[in-house]
Amino acid sequence: MTSMPVVYRLQQGARALFAFSQSVDWALAERYLSPSLMALFRQMDRGEQLHSLAVLRDVLAQGDTPNDLAVAALLHDVGKSRYPISIWQKTLVVMVRALVPSAYKHWSNGSPLNLWQRPFVVYEQHPLWSAELLRAAGASETACWLAAHHATSLATATTPAQLEWLKRLQQADDEN
Repeated sequence: MTSMPVVYRLQQGARALFAFSQSVDWALAERYLSPSLMALFRQMDRGEQLHSLAVLRDVLAQGDTPNDLAVAALLHDVGKSRYPISIWQKTLVVMVRALVPSAYKHWSNGSPLNLWQRPFVVYEQHPLWSAELLRAAGASETACWLAAHHATSLATATTPAQLEWLKRLQQADDEN
C-alpha cells in the first residue's frame, strides 16, 4: 500500500467493522481462482474478502485484465490470514505508521508471536506471506510476484508488464 491519510484508513476500518452485514460474491472469485486458490480466499476474514473483491472489480474496470492480475487482486492480502488481527489493531498500525514511523519500524521487525508486535509484523510481512501461500497453492510466478510487491515501490518492476500490472493493483488497492 502506498501512503494514504489516516482519516481514510479509519474509514476503511469502519467499513471492515460492518463487513458482517455484506455478502461475499463467491461466484466472482471462483471465476478467477483454481480450487486450491479459492481455498486460500475462503481462509481470509470477511472484511478482507470484501476488500479483495472490490480491488478486483476496480482492476477489471481498468480494462483488459490478465488472470494473473485478477488472482493477485483477490489474494494480495491472504498473508494476513497467517496471524489474524482485529480491526482496532489494524487501525493502530496505520496510526502508528503515520504518526510515529520509528516505533512502527521497530515493532514491525519483531515477532508475530509477540502479541504487541504482531499487528505491526503482519502489516509489514503480509505481502511476502501472501506470495508464499500463493506459490504453495500453485499460483503463477507472476501472481506471486504481484502479491509480494503490492505494497512496495513501483521501481521493483523489471518489465513493462510488471510495471503496468503493479500500478493497476496498487491503484485499486489504495482506492479500496
